[in-house]
Amino acid sequence: MSLDAQQRGAVDRVIDGIELAAAGFLAAVTILTFVSVSARYLFSYGILDSYDFSRLLLGVLIFWGIAVASYRGNHITVDLLWSSVGPRLQRVLDVFSALVSLGAMAVFTWMMATKVLDTWRENILTFDLRAPVWIFYFLAWIGLAAAILLLIVRTIRLIFQPSSLTQGGSMPIE
Repeated sequence: MSLDAQQRGAVDRVIDGIELAAAGFLAAVTILTFVSVSARYLFSYGILDSYDFSRLLLGVLIFWGIAVASYRGNHITVDLLWSSVGPRLQRVLDVFSALVSLGAMAVFTWMMATKVLDTWRENILTFDLRAPVWIFYFLAWIGLAAAILLLIVRTIRLIFQPSSLTQGGSMPIE
């Protein structure tokens, strides 16, 4: 085991697990879409509920992707103000934006939790297989909860260990 791997703590392993889960959902959507299209065009056979499953999994994937992008900081940003100020003020802006994102994500997560419960109570099912839809909503909610966790970690690291984060996946933040 390399020195870098030994120095990684439990938080970093959780972050890696969240990234792996997001990648797994991406793989599931890709495989389901490929198999569904192939079966439809090659064998004139449609997979039951493939449309419902792929759109629900795509929603799950998006929310898990939000978690990863929120932590890594490689989502779409407008750096006009940030790039025109010094490093100290850049750090303040980074912390402020992380806190605003955390607040917005907390509200979003709360509202999604109510949607999960409503979907469960209403017993909404897919069309063909009659599979419960709330499970997919719950998986998406877990992705949002992961986003909150990662935004908390990001904010703490921005304040206390800014060199441990990367800006846009390239250089450490000074």
